[in-house]
Amino acid sequence: MHTDLAELKQVLETAALAAGRAIMVVHDAGAHIRHKPDSSPVTEADEEAEQVILAALRRHFPAIPVVAEEAVAAGIVPDISGGRFFLVDPLDGTKEFVAGRSEFTVNIALIENGAPIAGIVFAPALSSGFVAVDNRAERFTVTDGRTIAERQAIGCRKHGAAITAVASRSHDTPQTARFLDDHGIDACTAIGSSLKFCLVAEGVADVYPRFSRTMEWDTAAGDAVLRAAGGGTRTLDGEPLVYGKRNQKHDSDFANPDFIAARADWNTAPSPETK
Repeated sequence: MHTDLAELKQVLETAALAAGRAIMVVHDAGAHIRHKPDSSPVTEADEEAEQVILAALRRHFPAIPVVAEEAVAAGIVPDISGGRFFLVDPLDGTKEFVAGRSEFTVNIALIENGAPIAGIVFAPALSSGFVAVDNRAERFTVTDGRTIAERQAIGCRKHGAAITAVASRSHDTPQTARFLDDHGIDACTAIGSSLKFCLVAEGVADVYPRFSRTMEWDTAAGDAVLRAAGGGTRTLDGEPLVYGKRNQKHDSDFANPDFIAARADWNTAPSPETK
């Protein structure tokens, strides 16, 4: 199935910016927080942004199914057996959002045969984002929530003397501390949402270890940016993280295993203690 890449990029950007505007309306007015059965927070910003994105994707790509976080929570899961589908997290970093921090993002990714081949990560409160289409990763800035004002191609940095890591602000674990110690990493920045992938993609950091639960919609867009920038995301067995995981024996649909997201020359083999 052929997808016009120029159209895809435009739709991803337009949909993400529109979702960002919907989120910021709620952000500025004050969100009403509820909790889903898994105890994760959800607000009307999540739901309104998802509807904006779903409408755009259905209008432009009606033949491609969409797996979206809030829809899945409501039991709506499309048939993805064709191997190509969108993954949507309308508001990644809801905990950051409700805490008043700015590190929340809109995530949209296109998956093909288990791999994220295009994606966008937009941080509306920061007026910036990252997009990857056709193996090119870019960072962009936004004015007035509507117009992309500046673009810059990005890529992972090469191996250097000092290693810098990024890690989850809200999901720190003892395994993460062991990983940093095992690899002699003293510099680690805690940040929310899928921006962690993007910091590795633009060469600000070398590695993002994740030893706590994530879902595919949490990671796909950032992973797409990282892969287009020359990096990758691998499980602790050294295999590429795959998408479209259904009927998993030991976990729910679309749940990810632990992973290491890093520049291309990173050795993903874990220490016995970390694994």
